[in-house]
Amino acid sequence: MSEEILVNVTPMETRVAVVDNGAIQDIHIERSASRGVVGNIYSGKVVRVLPGMQAAFVDIGTERTSFIHVSDILRVDGSGRDDGSRSDNIRDHLHEGKKVVVQVTKDPLGSKGARLTTELSVSSRYLVLMPQNGHIGISQLIEDPAERERLQGLLEQMLVDEQMEQAGGFILRTAAEDAGAEEIRADLRYLKRLWAAVSRRAKAADKPQLLYGDLPLQLRTVRDLARASVERIRVDSRESFAALQDFCREYVPEVSGLLEHYQGDRPLFDLHAIEDEIQKALGRKVELKSGGYLVIDQTEAMTTIDVNTGSFVGRRNLEETIFKTNLEAATTLARQLRLRNLGGIIIIDFIDMRDEEHRRQVHRTLEKAMQRDPARNKITGVSELGLVQMTRKRTRESLEHILCEDCSVCQGRGVLKTAETVCYEIFREITRDARAYENDTLMVLAAQTVVDRLLDEESANVADLEEFVGKTISFRVEPTYSQEHFDIVLL
Repeated sequence: MSEEILVNVTPMETRVAVVDNGAIQDIHIERSASRGVVGNIYSGKVVRVLPGMQAAFVDIGTERTSFIHVSDILRVDGSGRDDGSRSDNIRDHLHEGKKVVVQVTKDPLGSKGARLTTELSVSSRYLVLMPQNGHIGISQLIEDPAERERLQGLLEQMLVDEQMEQAGGFILRTAAEDAGAEEIRADLRYLKRLWAAVSRRAKAADKPQLLYGDLPLQLRTVRDLARASVERIRVDSRESFAALQDFCREYVPEVSGLLEHYQGDRPLFDLHAIEDEIQKALGRKVELKSGGYLVIDQTEAMTTIDVNTGSFVGRRNLEETIFKTNLEAATTLARQLRLRNLGGIIIIDFIDMRDEEHRRQVHRTLEKAMQRDPARNKITGVSELGLVQMTRKRTRESLEHILCEDCSVCQGRGVLKTAETVCYEIFREITRDARAYENDTLMVLAAQTVVDRLLDEESANVADLEEFVGKTISFRVEPTYSQEHFDIVLL
């Protein structure tokens, strides 16, 4: 396995692509104008306490004051650790002017400020450090008892070796499943250095300010995506390359040797055909090399994938043709799910197979392809209707939601009314207006395709309508109108 990570940085956005043996597997996009503040840690100042709501407003140095509820406040002892007690009275915890260190749990929305908590945590790829807690936990999504026991013992021994027994509590994240000791140890040391830096800033802060912000995408890349299979990380920005070098030297020195500054004339994403792959990933239809194709439909409730043979006719018989198409589709759709970052419920309609062994092989191929997906997923067997059902954990917004918006013409339906349908709607509207208003002439403003049909295929119906309403009907093309849009003007 040969993986590369490509980092494209501009002032407006940062894009990261994971490429495996020349094929793009994953794409991450972060835009400067829409970066959230969830996870950021601030030194704040209480500006108003609201006993009636058991909450308070806190100035954290942002445009709007933020909000914290009493349920989000830890009661800490003299060492700064949670003492396990809780008080429902906000005045037992906060008063106006008090300095507090808080973390954002919810971004500002509309006129509302951010939601805060005093229960702080910082994350790495495999671990979450909770400095005010002494508990060691393991993600519930790691279900294997032997693996949970291995990780628990590994982390407890590392805390002793690194003299971090008093550092706080830790949670082993889902990504830690099957991770090696050295990978987890590197994360542990990173979090130790990171929290020491946050603590120093908190002590020195004399006004509301940011103490810790989640890393920008290019830095999260080397923290979260750089693994043993990655051969190099190519960056096309000189400033970002220098920042990555500094970050790696301080936090992840084992990644420093993978960094490479790309200085070619041709854009980095064009060189690896990433731009074309992104455009294809926004379409419904995915062509297979054999001639078959997938149709992927993303809806609010679920994603459906339909497999078709297309132009693939095979060489032997129909059953063999179907089997080979389904095998190729299983591998391709696994990559598309990751590339498009589709999550939630996913229904796959493979072409019906009569041979039970063929069904088993297709199912195994899909499971094997999905094993390489970092997002947690679960695949069921073939249902009574011949469908394969699966779930994939939502890790971030899908590519379509990041790059696209609902069509202003069809309002997100994906279809338009035909010109014929619009013509008949115009006839009904003319009939209503003719009865309601006293005038001699009506003018229809509509798109070119609709006016063309009214003057051609529907001309006889227009003549009959004029006779029926006793008024003259004229037409005018409005170039800015969509096919569904029309207006009737009284003259």
